[in-house]
Amino acid sequence: MKRLFKWVLGGLLLLIAVAAGVLAVFNADDNSVPPQPAQAAANPGEQISRGAYLVRGGDCMACHTARGGKELAGGRAIQTPFGAIYAPNLTPDNETGIGTWSADDFWQALHNGKSKDGSLLYPAFPYTNYTKVTRADADAMFAYLRSVPPVPQKNRQHELRFPYNNRFLLYGWRALYFRPGVYQAETQQSVEWNRGAYLVQGLGHCSACHTTRNALGGTDLKADLGGGFIPVVNWYAPSLTSDQEIGLGDWDIEHIAGLLKNGVSPRGTVLGPMAEVVGASLQHLSDQDVRAMAVYLKSLPRQKEAAAPDERARPDEVARVMELGQKIYKNHCIDCHQASGKGQWPAYPPLASNHAITMPAPVNAIRVVLNGGFAPSTAGNPRPYGMPPHGPMLNDGEVAAVVSYIRNSWGNKAPIVGASEVSRYRAVPLD
Repeated sequence: MKRLFKWVLGGLLLLIAVAAGVLAVFNADDNSVPPQPAQAAANPGEQISRGAYLVRGGDCMACHTARGGKELAGGRAIQTPFGAIYAPNLTPDNETGIGTWSADDFWQALHNGKSKDGSLLYPAFPYTNYTKVTRADADAMFAYLRSVPPVPQKNRQHELRFPYNNRFLLYGWRALYFRPGVYQAETQQSVEWNRGAYLVQGLGHCSACHTTRNALGGTDLKADLGGGFIPVVNWYAPSLTSDQEIGLGDWDIEHIAGLLKNGVSPRGTVLGPMAEVVGASLQHLSDQDVRAMAVYLKSLPRQKEAAAPDERARPDEVARVMELGQKIYKNHCIDCHQASGKGQWPAYPPLASNHAITMPAPVNAIRVVLNGGFAPSTAGNPRPYGMPPHGPMLNDGEVAAVVSYIRNSWGNKAPIVGASEVSRYRAVPLD
């Protein structure tokens, strides 16, 4: 019996050792880029200015600034399906911020997803994207963060459910979903295209929202930018590769760039979480960088379109919903969006031929009717028009009817929305 126990124990220890070895291999730091800066900045002022631009481009303020709090001092809760993660203090305070960090420590965080003490960072911090940032850009970002006023504000402990509060599990997660590496330019593409790819894949971390995540929070690289439901926040980040959803493939470059930089274009308006991204980050990028992102996004391979789902509602039920929806549209929507559904750009976005309206997932359209829609205030659109909330005056069936009418008028075609779908999103958080 003792001999059997020893064999079993030995086997378990061997399995643990092998598993640890495998995890260690898959979690090795990427040393292909020199750990030290190639050279000291020739002009520290220019490096700080460049860093400020990059920090803004990475939308760091959005997560690392609490509502009503000091900029970059942390404390904002990032709600995830696993619990709340609190963004840390990025100001150069020695006790509570990154005042004792070096440029190497900061590079390790961005590139390898590890903190100053070597502990693994939770991927709510998008190091899976930031790993593509060059060492020179990382150093510029660090130089800027070192230049901002220090704010003494202690970091809050994460509130994660068991077993997700065990950082050791991150070794397994990283083995599955993380490979560190700086962006490598594609030589067959233009300089502009590569710049756009670098920004979209890296600092912009667009895939963090626009790619479906599985039950473990990992993204499917085969469906990169193919659209994804943002959990907890309950918005759908549409596919950037499918003509069935946003349909960027047939957009003009100028219209994509206008949407990214100004929040409005003749093809649509950004709302919800994307409005915050444009307002806090993208509008501050140069015209050249925004255009480069547009060039890259337009060039993405198009997904094969899924077959349209069969309409399950009876013809008489569809007719009833459309009749009610048309009545509500005339009473509440027609003054702005017009009888033709073409809207009045730039104030009111078009509804006709708007793929964002006819996406298979109707959640965004439902939430806009319920809670209103508000484009960001930007330099290119400083006084945006907002859509008032209609949730207080319309019941679930009426909201479902008007959304269904919009999704099936002026050439639009999409499944009918049910009242139960509206009820699901009536009381969810707005951000």
